[in-house]
Amino acid sequence: MRIPFASRKTQPLGSLVAGTQSIGETMKFTAYERTKQGTGASRRLRNAAKVPGIVYGAGAPAMIELDHNALFFALKKEAFHSSLLEMELAGKTEQVLLRDYSMHAFRPMVMHVDFQRVDATTKVTKRVPLHFVNEEISPAVKTEGCLVNHVVNELLIQCLASQLPEFLTVDLGHLATRGQTLTVNDLKLAEGIKVVTHGKPNPVIASVTALAAEETAAPEEVVAAPVAAAPAAPAKGKAPAKDKEKSNKK
Repeated sequence: MRIPFASRKTQPLGSLVAGTQSIGETMKFTAYERTKQGTGASRRLRNAAKVPGIVYGAGAPAMIELDHNALFFALKKEAFHSSLLEMELAGKTEQVLLRDYSMHAFRPMVMHVDFQRVDATTKVTKRVPLHFVNEEISPAVKTEGCLVNHVVNELLIQCLASQLPEFLTVDLGHLATRGQTLTVNDLKLAEGIKVVTHGKPNPVIASVTALAAEETAAPEEVVAAPVAAAPAAPAKGKAPAKDKEKSNKK
């Protein structure tokens, strides 16, 4: 499985708050048909450094296998999770989306992977990562000395497969005061892209908070309490004073 990672060019949508990443070159990989199924067949594939998988949607499901190492490192790339991919299978190229994958409980091993066939007219629902920019130059941070809390790091969006952005860029440069928030309604997205909020009217994406009290307060001087002097131990071979008086009276 060869997965050449091509660089992508950012195309802003004219919004000061958020923009999408346009896809310049599609990521490509090669899959191979898998004829044998079952637990034993999958175990043999994994022992041979292969990963069993399936491709579904727009036709009959296809059983596939992929090179483990190439897939393992591809999964570390953010774009592989949220971009349209070109899959070459049996001499035919199809557009797919990564839908799911499973890992071994404690070993760095991919156990299974699922892809979905899509085309330009397929409506998809997909989680897209957020890239926050200009936080350090915002008045809230630079002038007011506040912190910007990233409430969420990804959003679930719904759009046509051809419109799917690799990520959303969220501009924090206009946050100015403590308590200010940036919400889903503040995002200016391309026509046809909708954020799925699951009934929440206007979820918060980022908020401005004050520095913790212990971070802003001046450190207090620590004054050591005086240590009381311990009573001197009696000299060796000498009795205490009271005992000496008793012995004189006798």
